[in-house]
Amino acid sequence: MRVSEPVTTQSDRLDDRLRRQIRDRGPMIFRDWMEAALYDPQAGYYCRPSERWGRRGDYRTSPERSPLFAATMARYLNGLYETLGRPLRWTILEAGAGAGQFAAGLLNSLEQRFPDTFAATHYVVDEQSPAASASARVRLAKFGKRVDYGRLGAQSFNEPTVIFSNELLDSFPIHRVMLVEGELRELYVTLADTPEYIFVPGPLSTPELAEYFELVGIHLTHDDQIADVNLAAAAWLAKMTANLSQGYLITVDYGAEATELYGHPNRKRGTLRAIRRHEFRDPLTDPGENDLTTTVDWTYVKRIGAGLGLKTVDFQRLDQFLLHAGLLTELEVMTERASNEAEKASLRASAREMILPGGMADSFQVLVQKKEGD
Repeated sequence: MRVSEPVTTQSDRLDDRLRRQIRDRGPMIFRDWMEAALYDPQAGYYCRPSERWGRRGDYRTSPERSPLFAATMARYLNGLYETLGRPLRWTILEAGAGAGQFAAGLLNSLEQRFPDTFAATHYVVDEQSPAASASARVRLAKFGKRVDYGRLGAQSFNEPTVIFSNELLDSFPIHRVMLVEGELRELYVTLADTPEYIFVPGPLSTPELAEYFELVGIHLTHDDQIADVNLAAAAWLAKMTANLSQGYLITVDYGAEATELYGHPNRKRGTLRAIRRHEFRDPLTDPGENDLTTTVDWTYVKRIGAGLGLKTVDFQRLDQFLLHAGLLTELEVMTERASNEAEKASLRASAREMILPGGMADSFQVLVQKKEGD
């Protein structure tokens, strides 16, 4: 018998609601189950108050691991500002900004190292979690009216804009598709005779799933092979471009091209992962308590972007991108300014982690897409 960790009252209510929905309406597509588990307003993983980041949380992100990440991105963004002709005002919008760690590091670096760029910068924090957004407001209070808070879609940007996201696309709810006797079937969530959730195959919930495979040029060939399809990435890109008159999208995440994603022998069961306290768990346990994530299909993101008028201007591993963007220069600047040897040692160690083979940045990629002005 599997023994689960105690869960919160909020998660109990979400679990009860999901079970009641399945009993009343029948099996639900996994995409809807995952959306509730992550984004339910009261009990979803990303919406409830909790400590998700850091050693005591479930995962750690690049901005947490080292201030060098934000400093190097500030240097890169300063270059984009120059490329855009040094406008009197430009916007940096961070989608999925979390508690504002990256925003604080970036704005501090721009203010200290590139004051002209900083003076023109209008920063927008786009964060769905009320708890994380509240933390960001406190962390970024010193920047005053230079920083706004709001969901993308409620505003458009007429000035040049950079939209930045870090580990956002991997958290979108996904459809799970399986090949059954040569036919594409979608995986639904239902209840077993025991209290556990289980997957069962059913009809495709949308023709967009078959269209997805045509777009990326992939045909599943092995029965029972599972493919995790992130249609939400296309909707996100469409929303980005609708609000962007001129500028760039910078997307940092871990992913693979479609051929590798669906052809690799270790990915025959898909890439869905559930993480809690830095450990992998069963994705269908304790909805609202686990971080659910999948590997991004870069082929899909780039082809959808091209159809929306976005030109890919850079795509490379994060470690290579950071080196080309000037990480070693920023390391030198920051170590000179460090107040003690321990701080210098920490900076050097974090730099090694980001650029040496096998480090965190080795498995991440950066996609830079450009939209020309009308």
